[in-house]
Amino acid sequence: MQKNNQKTITIFWSIIAVTFLCLIVNLPLKFSLFGKTFYRPDFSLNLGPYKFKPNLDLRYGLDLAGGASLIYDIDTSGQNSENIPDALESLKANIESRVNLFGVSEASVQISSNGDSRRLTVDLPGVANIDEAIGLIGQTAQLSFMGIIDLPPEATATATMEDVLKDTGLKGSHLVKATPSTNPNTGEVEVSLEFNSEGTKLFEKATTDYLNKRLAILLDNQIITAPQVGVIIPDGRAVINGNFDIKSAKALSAQLNAGALPLPINLIQQSQVGASLGQNSINKGLKAGLVGLAIVSLFMIGNYGFLGLVADFGLIVYGLITLTLYRLIPVTLTFPGIVGFILSVGMAVDSNILIFERMKEEIRSGKSWNNAMELGFGRAWNSIKDANTCTIITGLILFNPFNWSFLNSSGMVRGFAVTLLLGIVLGMFTGVFVTRNLLRVLARKNNN
Repeated sequence: MQKNNQKTITIFWSIIAVTFLCLIVNLPLKFSLFGKTFYRPDFSLNLGPYKFKPNLDLRYGLDLAGGASLIYDIDTSGQNSENIPDALESLKANIESRVNLFGVSEASVQISSNGDSRRLTVDLPGVANIDEAIGLIGQTAQLSFMGIIDLPPEATATATMEDVLKDTGLKGSHLVKATPSTNPNTGEVEVSLEFNSEGTKLFEKATTDYLNKRLAILLDNQIITAPQVGVIIPDGRAVINGNFDIKSAKALSAQLNAGALPLPINLIQQSQVGASLGQNSINKGLKAGLVGLAIVSLFMIGNYGFLGLVADFGLIVYGLITLTLYRLIPVTLTFPGIVGFILSVGMAVDSNILIFERMKEEIRSGKSWNNAMELGFGRAWNSIKDANTCTIITGLILFNPFNWSFLNSSGMVRGFAVTLLLGIVLGMFTGVFVTRNLLRVLARKNNN
């Protein structure tokens, strides 16, 4: 018995510790209290050459953060029917790579089918310039490296670009990756290039042929920079340096990495959501959630007294753990997602009601308070499990994890499903495990 009591107390303090940690994680980055300014602790870790710095900010979807939404018609007429699924998958991966490299990490890219018609839907939260978004999705950059030929003075006046530039054979197809970087010596923003094995050989030859001369880097037949070759570069690594800022360097890197799209796409619809509208939705959602939580908490206390108070504390633990997971996974919150979270709060309370009503029955049958509590949790479990299993199945159908064409693929509906599923699982955990151990410690004096 003593061993069981010690285990219960250890679990109790573990719950308190986890709750406190989740509270710290969910603090604002900067806040004021008692006239003083406080900052959320930095959770960064440096493990030798490896650095771990989690992004603990909540991610918002298009409807909450504002941004651009684009719908494209996909032309599959030039593909054999058996090649279309692979081409569509490649198109989606290509677009995702393009927007992620651009820095829109919470973008939603979905492909939907209706008979022979196929649509590409791209939601870009936080992108204020819709023309910039359209250019990001549809533009394909053509990269080439050209040697600059020294012409005699008499030919310079009438020379064209074709006369001055000589193809080195090095193209964008030889590129492995392009990444924005900062020059450690000058602090200027650059774009670093890495070539494949064939590109490495071509680049070494180009730097050999044009040593102490200029090598022009062209993007879509426009010279973006023409650095002088100071050394022969045998390792296939180069740098584009020009008048870049971090935004333009990200955009160029995204275009260079993306390559050509496997299927032609045609923009058929565009829309933009203002950030102010999104903030208004967040405020209304939070207000509705707080009002609902307050009503549920008062109901639990009024109906179950001390049991309801403990259950309310379990709800606080549930909310803090849920928000922490939203930050760490991360979950992209949409307005339907907030609705899913609020609905899952109600499901978590349902578990406590089933348990407490079962406890009442056991007490009426003559059981001691602690025995009634243990029996109430144990015998209510089957009902809790069955009810939540049905909701989990519904949530999986809404989420459509295998992208079945006959089921929903809307990002908004999926956002609702994600928060609902996560909330149901955590609600079962807090409703049964957390509340049970809280009562075991806080209600020991009621043993009679």
